[in-house]
Amino acid sequence: MNAAPIAEIGTPMQIAFVPDDFDAALRHWTQMMGVGPFFVLENITLDDMRFHGAPSDCRFTIALAQWGDVQIELIRQDNDTPSIYRGDYLPQGGAMHHICLLTADISAARAAVVSGGGLLLVEGKVGADGAVFYADCGPAETRPNAGAVVEVLQPASGSDGFFAMIADAAKHWDGRDPVRVLG
Repeated sequence: MNAAPIAEIGTPMQIAFVPDDFDAALRHWTQMMGVGPFFVLENITLDDMRFHGAPSDCRFTIALAQWGDVQIELIRQDNDTPSIYRGDYLPQGGAMHHICLLTADISAARAAVVSGGGLLLVEGKVGADGAVFYADCGPAETRPNAGAVVEVLQPASGSDGFFAMIADAAKHWDGRDPVRVLG
């Protein structure tokens, strides 16, 4: 697979993990790594979500924090639906699950990933006008390859302000209130 189309899609902005123990991972990142505060969004579902082309009702919780120029995401699946957060696409030992690239054109990004040999895993809508997909961009002979998953996000309107709030909170974080659940 030619890596150039993937590299040209958009700006890398996030490293994501699907830890075995979500709460322990939050403690590790806030206490050991000094990253925080984490903002938690619970029971998320994507509109029109598809996993391997079939409708999916995957429900999950995420915790987001900023670490310098990179956002850290921790993910916990909240139901038993087949997904990229379970089974073959769950890296062992808390290793990186995926990276996220931002794009202004999800259709062009999707075409670049598919033409480069990437395997689409998940697609869905984010908010009123955003979209996301996840793809295994590792060589076909190594699939499933959790370490090669790429998330491509065309943010919904208002996401810039949300991401800026997370980054600003990190700049001024004094270690207090390390985990903040958003309603």
